[in-house]
Amino acid sequence: MKFGMRTPSIKKSVSARTTGRAKRAVKSAINPAYGKKGTGLITNPSKSVKNSVYHKTTKSVRSLFK
Repeated sequence: MKFGMRTPSIKKSVSARTTGRAKRAVKSAINPAYGKKGTGLITNPSKSVKNSVYHKTTKSVRSLFK
């Protein structure tokens, strides 16, 4: 498990803001449960727990400037 700062990636950041945004909009329009809080725990519990620990133990570079 990683502790501390996350490694920044410009490529992933741009992808998340463009392509990912369009895909999420389509999925959300089709599936009413998509993107709601707590659904990750139902679909894949182990991944959900690992992600929650990761997000609590690391910080992004952007959080330094806020």
